[in-house]
Amino acid sequence: MRVIALFCLIFFALPARAEVTVFAAASLRGALDEVNAEFEGDVIVSYASSAALARQIAQGAPADVYLSANPDWVQYLVDDDFVDVQKNGPILGNQLVLIGSSQSLDTTLDTLPSVLEGRNLATGLTSAVPAGIYARQALQSAGLWQGVEPHLVETDNVRAALTLVSLAEVDYALVYTTDALTAVNVRVLDHVSTSTHSPIRYAGAVLSKHQEAVNYFDFLTTEPALEIFKAHGFLTLEGAS
Repeated sequence: MRVIALFCLIFFALPARAEVTVFAAASLRGALDEVNAEFEGDVIVSYASSAALARQIAQGAPADVYLSANPDWVQYLVDDDFVDVQKNGPILGNQLVLIGSSQSLDTTLDTLPSVLEGRNLATGLTSAVPAGIYARQALQSAGLWQGVEPHLVETDNVRAALTLVSLAEVDYALVYTTDALTAVNVRVLDHVSTSTHSPIRYAGAVLSKHQEAVNYFDFLTTEPALEIFKAHGFLTLEGAS
């Protein structure tokens, strides 16, 4: 009995392993799930647009780690006097592609306006969602914005834009390469030149003083994690242009 009592005392005296709550860009879904399965700790993830998640954190949402598809939203939290950012930095890169549904006409980005009569182009919100911001930059840089803007269907996150094309509810979308690799019934029609938009960088921030949150953030840039991300089409920072 004394042995059992001693065991119980030791067992219940051990600190419970902290659970890491992660707010992550929707485009990380799938790859991040696999990475989390390799992390030696408990992780709960909430996926949404980078903009929406950053605003939720600024309003007091309890996240330990924030992962954004645009460094600007990390900086938004760094600049917020009411958010305590412990650590932050870049993690990954990505690329933008034009995709079409199984029913869409073949086109490149340059000829896109000529095929949009009676058709639409889905993007993330071009004023807030990172993929939408990059898409707008690319279209403006190529001189295509005015011809394309009337046909835009803007969504709350890039995965929603992808779904619209996959279901053939919209003919075209500008999404990340990693998104296109996850979908069925879509075709990659063109790769968007990286010279037409800001570099696509995923960045993150640690918002908790718990060591487990720091351990998790550091794990994302270890070789095992990066190999998973690369298998899903993400670029390491060394490979991103």
